[in-house]
Amino acid sequence: MSKTITSEIKFFVELDENRVPEKLTWTAQDGGVDAEEAKAMMLSIWDSKAKETLRIDLWTKDMPVDEMKLFFHQTLVAMSETFQRATGDEKMTATMKDFCDYFAEKLELTQ
Repeated sequence: MSKTITSEIKFFVELDENRVPEKLTWTAQDGGVDAEEAKAMMLSIWDSKAKETLRIDLWTKDMPVDEMKLFFHQTLVAMSETFQRATGDEKMTATMKDFCDYFAEKLELTQ
């Protein structure tokens, strides 16, 4: 039997008195990340027993709307790439990428 390795990713959220995120930081020692600051995060976890996705979506109150739009676009593009790697479904991947292009066009995003 092969030896298993454990890796840890930590998220820290500083909240104001109304429990609104003021600061997000994350650490992933295996990836060389130590208390890096972020303005937003989206985390999805698959619960196979309940057959549903659990989510944590957080952003700081100083996250600019224009950056949020870019964040969403880049997340959608990444999701389409992950979908392709996970399923091999080229046709749906192309459809998802078409939507990403449409999304960027409608929001007038330039990258």
